[in-house]
Amino acid sequence: MKKLITIFSAATLLGSCHQPLKESDFVSERITKSATIILNGPPDQVFPLFGAFEERKWSEGWQPILIYPETETIQEGTTFATQGHGEKKFTWIITRYDHRQYLIQYLVYTENRHWTITITCSAHDENKTKATITYDFTGHNSFGNEINQVMLLKMYANELRDWEEEINRYRSQEPGAGARHSVVSSQ
Repeated sequence: MKKLITIFSAATLLGSCHQPLKESDFVSERITKSATIILNGPPDQVFPLFGAFEERKWSEGWQPILIYPETETIQEGTTFATQGHGEKKFTWIITRYDHRQYLIQYLVYTENRHWTITITCSAHDENKTKATITYDFTGHNSFGNEINQVMLLKMYANELRDWEEEINRYRSQEPGAGARHSVVSSQ
């Protein structure tokens, strides 16, 4: 009986320390931003580079850790994690994937916020791809709202031209890339 009372007392104490699920004066903010970049190569060659595992080829330091399925397959439901950049970790889930329409959407979440990243690709001029990338952030708490504002400003400071440069640089180094031209960095 003494053990049961101790367990009950501990549970009561923990329950009284429970944080509310929502701050009393908190209002969730949702912010969205899009940018379009032009990439060297047709969509059937460029679009796969927006997959979680192919991104390693052009994004230095990108290290997704596979959760589901057992192999690095891009499909709806593919789940992986990455380092959280000031938060514990980011969990990513592919929520939409249509390789025929060149569309992929990720849902990314932390305890403070979640966001979607939607990428669509289409043919543009001769041997080019137009990629539109949209980030849609939602805060779960005040910290989430604040970090979303900072991240959106930082990410879109150059309208994703850094992505364009990195992908085009990678594409120019692929075997058989002699006919392609890469974007020259202004750095």
